[in-house]
Amino acid sequence: MDRRTLGRIASATAVLTLGGVGYAAARRGRNIYYDGPPSDHFDGVRFFRPGQSTDRGVLDLARWQLEGGRKPWPGTFPSPFRDKPPAQIESLRATLVGHATVLIQTAGLNILTDPIWSDRASPVSFAGPSRANPPGIAFDDLPPVDVVLITHNHYDHLDVATVSRLWSRFEPRVIAPLGNDAILRDHDDAIRVETLDWGQSAEIGRGLTVHLEPANHWSARGLNDRRMALWGAYMLTGPAGPIYLAGDTGYGEGDTFRAIRARFGPVRFAALPIGAYEPRWFMRVQHMNPADAVQAFRDLEAEAAIGIHWGTFQLTNEAVDQPETDLAAALAAAGIEPSRFRAFRPGQVWEPGSAAG
Repeated sequence: MDRRTLGRIASATAVLTLGGVGYAAARRGRNIYYDGPPSDHFDGVRFFRPGQSTDRGVLDLARWQLEGGRKPWPGTFPSPFRDKPPAQIESLRATLVGHATVLIQTAGLNILTDPIWSDRASPVSFAGPSRANPPGIAFDDLPPVDVVLITHNHYDHLDVATVSRLWSRFEPRVIAPLGNDAILRDHDDAIRVETLDWGQSAEIGRGLTVHLEPANHWSARGLNDRRMALWGAYMLTGPAGPIYLAGDTGYGEGDTFRAIRARFGPVRFAALPIGAYEPRWFMRVQHMNPADAVQAFRDLEAEAAIGIHWGTFQLTNEAVDQPETDLAAALAAAGIEPSRFRAFRPGQVWEPGSAAG
């Protein structure tokens, strides 16, 4: 198979997995990642959110691709920020590396979410969505990484090459939802992965605990493994207060966010996705737009938030800077001070009391 054909397959796989399209015949098979008993969100083969469906059919995907409306992105969208983090922080410091990769520094630990330093969010290195900007922290400038949190297995969130690279350098604790350990081991069997189900927790030291919580999303790495690995969002509790790391989610009915507030109290800091949301008829169930993110911010009673999951990989139809514009409009409509919820660029830093980051 030649390089051009492989490139077309890689691009198609990225689009298909983004759209939640898989082969229905796979429902009759076994789960290739996870072997566990059925539960209220696992039917023995696939995971699901009760009362929520994110699945789309091939005809839906064809409609999206054929109806047009995809805004052109510039060849590059460089960030004016660059960070070289300190080795440790006792209070709280958060840096957006890019897309959904965030470095959380608190209680002397360094925690990375959905790390991706690769040039593409794709199953191959030469095709698929490419970075519009470099990571806001150079890999060699990373402090010692203690914990890696994976929210789900889409290529823009689970980059096995980056996780393997982090493991080789730091041997961090790697925590992921059920089934994602098999994907990482298949790439690098040296990586040790701890898996959690929704509602489960792991103590990570220094008074910090990680909790895996439900999200309105789904999973896939190819065309026949849809929802065979679990997905989720993380709550981090500890001395700095509740920290919510959404990864990727639709708003749904808002119940996931209200449940977080009820269980953990008002959130000190949140990283909320604000990109990859057009066309709305297709993306609504799986990706928040900025107005949804503002409502989630209100549901969480968050003190502060940063907008992530925009401006790095072109996954959907909106212009590269539309999320930032739409977030400003949504905050104004809700009467929320803009400094409390910023659309962050790679390398931008948030610390308590710092409105500008």
